[in-house]
Amino acid sequence: MAASDPGRTESRGTAPREGELRWDIIELLFFAYRDFVGDADQELLAFGFGRAHHRVMHFVTRYPGLKVADLLDVLRITKQSLGRVLKQLLDEGYIVQKTGSNDRRQRLLFATPKGEALVTKLATLQTTRINRALTGLDAPGAEAVRRFLRAMIDRDDPDKVLETIFKNASAKE
Repeated sequence: MAASDPGRTESRGTAPREGELRWDIIELLFFAYRDFVGDADQELLAFGFGRAHHRVMHFVTRYPGLKVADLLDVLRITKQSLGRVLKQLLDEGYIVQKTGSNDRRQRLLFATPKGEALVTKLATLQTTRINRALTGLDAPGAEAVRRFLRAMIDRDDPDKVLETIFKNASAKE
């Protein structure tokens, strides 16, 4: 794709003119996402897991006692999609499920030590990539990256986990 293609914007740090598309940022996000999840994808293959397993394990580990209903909301997937992944993670001992103490219908999810070790390994790979990308940025630059990423998330999102993330991020600011 040549820089002269219609609608192509290569504005670096400047706002595009009215009607121009942000191909530069769109493509950078596609490639950044590909490589960010690719590190973990390679590790997950050895376990017979995919990205769905990673996402479930991440949120269950980060938010012990997460309700299945809340996990469905966070991941925006169907019960059927979650059921297959969750069954495998339960059967292989990465997650345990407990009944809620106040409401016996609740299914609360917890990572086992085996699950926590896997999530730590994956997060270490991703943290290495993040740290490499942040090299050379000062504290205000790193904060600009965090603000940009938070701004990319729909703020009207009712997800309880996102509310917690935003609350924790605000407390650190």
